[in-house]
Amino acid sequence: MALPVSSLPLSLFLFLVHVHYFSASAGPVYNIQSFGATDDGETDSSNALLHAWSAACAASAPATLYVPSGTFLVEKANFSRPCTNTNITIQINGTLLAPSNYTHGEAWLLFYQVHGVSILGGTIDGQGASLWSCKRSNVSDCPVGARSLVISNSHEIVISGLTSVNSKLFHIAIGGSQNVRVQRVNISAPGKSPNTDGIHVEGSSNVTILESDIGTGDDCISIGPGASNLYIEKVTCGPGHGISIGSLGWVKLEPGVSNVTVNRTVFTGTTNGLRIKTWARPSDGFVKGVVFESATMQDVHNPILITQNYCPHNLNCPGETSGIQVSDVAYRDIQGSSATKVAVKFDCSPTVPCKGIELLNINITYEGGQAQTSCQNAAGNTTGFVIPPSCLSN
Repeated sequence: MALPVSSLPLSLFLFLVHVHYFSASAGPVYNIQSFGATDDGETDSSNALLHAWSAACAASAPATLYVPSGTFLVEKANFSRPCTNTNITIQINGTLLAPSNYTHGEAWLLFYQVHGVSILGGTIDGQGASLWSCKRSNVSDCPVGARSLVISNSHEIVISGLTSVNSKLFHIAIGGSQNVRVQRVNISAPGKSPNTDGIHVEGSSNVTILESDIGTGDDCISIGPGASNLYIEKVTCGPGHGISIGSLGWVKLEPGVSNVTVNRTVFTGTTNGLRIKTWARPSDGFVKGVVFESATMQDVHNPILITQNYCPHNLNCPGETSGIQVSDVAYRDIQGSSATKVAVKFDCSPTVPCKGIELLNINITYEGGQAQTSCQNAAGNTTGFVIPPSCLSN
């Protein structure tokens, strides 16, 4: 039986999953200005950026693609195969600026089927304000918007020291990838910017997210179907909707989420803290082997939440129940304050009740009086002190 991520020290975990940190190379350096990039923030530098990428890919030694100080407009960039070089550093000292319109599809900066790429430093600016305004106006033909930085079907990827601001949709999206390390990133968008998740992970394994500050209008980190062996540590969240597993269970045949550890996090004024969310629809998916530990809540509306009746606007799921089995989820050393009376809520599926929930040393207060818990179809056990008192069945 494989050891859960929660039982491994961080250093050993990173070793076992073979996440390598690719330092800046001593080989050739390809400055995008040498390929025609202009740092006026108005002239499209997409071709220059991609020509520098092609040169780095063709290099026979570790290579660096260099973005110097300045602001470079990039309409859209697809970094993908063929790329024979498996040790490329993208060193960003300046800012890559997205167009303010909506024309650049589902992904602005896309890394597809690449191996051994490090993206270091700098700023990417999604310029999402005009799209957010469209969405908030309830205009029916607003586009979904582009995710700012997408890692797709790739492995051995490092994102370190990056600042991402004002994404139109998700800031960083990781899908179908393995051995990805995200560290010391700063992600920022206004609290009312719709769908601006900080980091989204799905269909990927051996992903680590470390020492990052995230404040957005949606989930700080969202975890979708097919995520496994995910380790999150030292993340601050706020504003935003917290760290969420889900929403899951939109389709019947859906891969599950397993082996997730979230450690040493701080939530300030967020809608949720630690959340698991599933659609009220039949599904063969699951959530299992999750550890939430050492979290601090500061005026959080729903500090601990499992909700399996997600059905916005009462469409596509009325009268149905979730088929997602939630099991073996531990909450350890969670403390702080709730902005609402119900600080701990387990609203689980009547079809597949939650089981194996563990509460250890929980201390969440409510300024308006005694904090409360709410349980539906949830079983588990408690250890140590648990405030507010548990309502789990045995």
